[in-house]
Amino acid sequence: MQNNRQIPLESLEEEKYRRIVCYPTYKPEEFARRLKELQKLNINAIKFTGQKHVYNIPVLGKGCVGIVVAAYRKDEKVALKIRRTDANRTTMQHEAKMLKKANQINIGPRLLGFTKNFLLMEYVEGILFPEWIKTLTQKKATKRLCLVLRLVMEQAWRLDEAGLDHGELSHAPKHIIVKANDIPCIVDFETSSVSRSVSNATSLCQYVFIGSPIAKLIQTKLGKINEGNLITTLRTYKKNRNKKNFDDVLSKCGIL
Repeated sequence: MQNNRQIPLESLEEEKYRRIVCYPTYKPEEFARRLKELQKLNINAIKFTGQKHVYNIPVLGKGCVGIVVAAYRKDEKVALKIRRTDANRTTMQHEAKMLKKANQINIGPRLLGFTKNFLLMEYVEGILFPEWIKTLTQKKATKRLCLVLRLVMEQAWRLDEAGLDHGELSHAPKHIIVKANDIPCIVDFETSSVSRSVSNATSLCQYVFIGSPIAKLIQTKLGKINEGNLITTLRTYKKNRNKKNFDDVLSKCGIL
């Protein structure tokens, strides 16, 4: 059942809510520390809503590192990522650093703040990319899909240029949100790195155009592409990541 009420911080003491704030292992002292961190971030309420569930309570997302919920900072709706108590990292600092770097090239939800256990971000209103594709009707479907694909590929190219590897774009059903104005937003930079070799454009291109279920769905709407030629062009781009070679990739995908 969806809980559409805003839950004030003082009401998080209820067991069903504190178990989310300290998922999966609740300890009173840990909850008290986290409550202070929420106050430091000026969070005044949390709204438990979304398609995922934790202990039968709806949330926006759930992963290996954290749980994402909607929250309010005064009247502003924001996204709040809660570090799991069993996460393989002790702080949200790295993800905050990676998101800040992405923000510098206008990619990702805006970073609004962070503490040891929380990451506060812009709330991105939209639909996950695979679901968005299914909403397309015949009228203007091709034009809209080409636009979104080109924009998200260009974001991947800018990440490559910035030396920031997202890390999960080779399988990205949960990492691209399409907003109401058909603007895609790459999210979730928890496994991102500036120390490993970048492969954003090549990984994303393989996901949306070669072999995956989403690639097959896209081809039903845009027509088949020559995968052999695309793979050869991707290899050329990987050896020499310049704009011309990137444009060649887009051309082979049929979205330039």
